[in-house]
Amino acid sequence: MLEGSLENGSKVEEIPKEVVLKEEMNLQFGWYILIFIVNYYLSWLLAGFIFFSYFLIEFMPNFLQVTSFITLFTELKSILALLLMPLVIIACYVIRLIFVAITTRIFWRITERISPSKDGVIPRNIKSKAADYYHLRSFMLKYGKNLFIKGMFPWLSNWFFNFVGSSKIGKGTTLEESVASDKHLTVGKNTYMGVNATLASHLVQAIFGNIQYFRMQVGDNVTMAAMNQIGPGSEIMDGSYLLPLASTNRHSVLKGGHNYYFGIPLRKIFTKKTMNYLGITEEDLEKNENMEAYLEKIKANPSKKVKKVKKDQKKKIEPSKIITTEVVKEQQKDKIDVERLTKEDLAIDFTTSSAISRINIKFLMVYIPILWLAGLIISIFWYEYTKGVWDFSNQTSLINSIFNNISTIIFLPIAIFIMIYLFILGVLFFSKLLLIFINMIHLPKEGIFLAEVGNPDYDFWMFRTELKKIALWLLRNSPIPWADVVALKWFGVNMDSSSHLYDAWCDVDFVSIGRKVLIGQGSTIMSSMVIGKYLIIKRVIFDDYVMVGGHTTIAPGTIMGHDSVIGAISSTTYNRILDPNYIYFGIPAIPLKENKYAEERRDVVIKRLVDESKKMEETHEVNIDDNKKKFIKTGDDE
Repeated sequence: MLEGSLENGSKVEEIPKEVVLKEEMNLQFGWYILIFIVNYYLSWLLAGFIFFSYFLIEFMPNFLQVTSFITLFTELKSILALLLMPLVIIACYVIRLIFVAITTRIFWRITERISPSKDGVIPRNIKSKAADYYHLRSFMLKYGKNLFIKGMFPWLSNWFFNFVGSSKIGKGTTLEESVASDKHLTVGKNTYMGVNATLASHLVQAIFGNIQYFRMQVGDNVTMAAMNQIGPGSEIMDGSYLLPLASTNRHSVLKGGHNYYFGIPLRKIFTKKTMNYLGITEEDLEKNENMEAYLEKIKANPSKKVKKVKKDQKKKIEPSKIITTEVVKEQQKDKIDVERLTKEDLAIDFTTSSAISRINIKFLMVYIPILWLAGLIISIFWYEYTKGVWDFSNQTSLINSIFNNISTIIFLPIAIFIMIYLFILGVLFFSKLLLIFINMIHLPKEGIFLAEVGNPDYDFWMFRTELKKIALWLLRNSPIPWADVVALKWFGVNMDSSSHLYDAWCDVDFVSIGRKVLIGQGSTIMSSMVIGKYLIIKRVIFDDYVMVGGHTTIAPGTIMGHDSVIGAISSTTYNRILDPNYIYFGIPAIPLKENKYAEERRDVVIKRLVDESKKMEETHEVNIDDNKKKFIKTGDDE
């Protein structure tokens, strides 16, 4: 335990209020595993029974056991058995989705009765029932959410959230794939939220800080282009239009009414700037906002239509010819001579993706033996598991065959789970063997290298990256995606088992993660990246109790000190050192203040009226057990 932390709940009463408690947050993995097993097993049971029943009663005798090839396509029973098989598979898939939703709904309602969800701050430095059930609900929702959004029918995800009761989403609303946007939301009708846009009803402030948990309110006919990050407690009124990356912190109010918002933090922009951004005229905006009136006008004056079109063609502004102050400034900058870049030049303010620009097909060929060997393992397992189903030769053992088939169906969910992870473990094992062999030829090393095919450091970096991708992809799309930490540690990430990556992307070479580190949803941890013609590889180090906000990018060479925090939608630069116990934010990140979330008042929030550019204070209840409220600083203390 750290200074001021407790060994058990009984000692909490003995500590004076002046002492700042810092109890470590321990997730209840036992409950998590139990809920997952029940949800997973029940979802497969009925679907497996229906599939095997059809397989044994119709498909096997009428198709698989037919000896004549001509009969397969002339007999009506054989043709129907074949044609109905895809429909049976789809029906079983939908039934499984429904059972996942039902089970999640039951668990959700049980937890809501024990500890209801409500707006407010949940302290992370003191153990409480509110914090435990907040984490439990977040976990139980994740399995169903991934199954719906990443499945064949992603549009059913709205029904899932509404049915479970985690959110209220109106008709005609589309929520594209996102790492969050799943609970404590109220979204109106005909709203569109683009890819990786996030309605974050929760915000974690440091390991020993707070969980800001407030309901999100989104009105009708709202559009969020993509990559918009909206903080908890925000209200987005009808007819708000958010341009790409327009994001805001918590408790922001957007009036909407056909207004456009842009920037980080977002702000309302006026018609002229909107026209320049979109490359359209004022006439186009008027048409779009009142299309019915415009059509009526055209019908009433058909003779003016041709003249109006010619006039619009003269006035139309081409996007390529729009000159803004920012464009002029960029044109005035000196062009960079790439040939003369030095190591010092590369150390100044840049962050890019670590995506590989050129992949040689010979690298991808290594997948063939890896997938074949892993597939061979599960083929043997499946044969041994189902061999009783195929054996009808001995008529005296018909009762035993029926019993074996029933037991096969009962244990089918377990068998499928075993097969999935046998395959993934096979891929991991054979990838690791090949990786060891590759590293014997060319050991990974830190430095700045030419990103050119033929350069050994660049070629082997590409080879290692592609080799690891398949196993990581399989784990992140498996029933328990948080198990990707196994692959990260297996491939070389030096991390403590108490640390967590929530839907984050992380390099596997030259990354060290300490105790109780929390890496937020959608974050990117890069120990390597390509800048122009250079490949940069440098170790990333996170000390204990570090927190990385959602959708934040960490560049190679970054070192984050003990108890440091970097906020959401931020980035570091190459070789950046973040001081211990400090909070950083921005692109690139700059220091804001000391990390004293555990010592601040928890009952005050700042509400931001975006359109008026005003701020106002509001008070909210702190969500913590009654017997521990005395340890929380509030306005009553003053």
